[in-house]
Amino acid sequence: MSTAVATPSRPGEVLADLLPASRVRDAVLVLGGAALTGLAAQISLPVPGSPVPVTGQTFAALLVGTALGARRGFLSLAVYALVGMAGVPWFAGGGSGASAPSFGYILGMLLASTVVGALARRGADRSVLRMAGTMLLGEAIIYAVGVPYLALATGMSASAAVAAGLTPFLIGDALKAALAMGILPGAWKLVDKK
Repeated sequence: MSTAVATPSRPGEVLADLLPASRVRDAVLVLGGAALTGLAAQISLPVPGSPVPVTGQTFAALLVGTALGARRGFLSLAVYALVGMAGVPWFAGGGSGASAPSFGYILGMLLASTVVGALARRGADRSVLRMAGTMLLGEAIIYAVGVPYLALATGMSASAAVAAGLTPFLIGDALKAALAMGILPGAWKLVDKK
């Protein structure tokens, strides 16, 4: 008796690869990913005692990386970061520039979108468990860059930066991971049925 191992029906592809290939497609996807991240950043709730708000941008950045793949995900977040640094007010709460204490999280999102995109190309977005691990790794990367940047930008101690820039966000991040665990594997199931 053999047990079948589920394999992706489209190995090596991410969701964006299902669209007809062209440079125009890639440009639209990159700009769309940046715009989605900018829009999601406007969903911003202040956290008492923290200069970092709860936003939708981390979820959008990880979703962009996973759906577009490493290269396009990186480019989307690079456009998002560069345009925001140039003064477009689409960082959290309508902010812009690199001087905000939360800018390190944006740099972390750039790296995280690349990593989750590479994992998605290897099928990490095809099952609930693998997607959970992918999202949690992406969140960990964002915090690994964002929290030290927060400490340096504000003069906080490492423990104060963790208390202000990590701890208040853990429950929300678990909810975002759960949402992604349903969306992306569900999208692949729909594609595979066609």
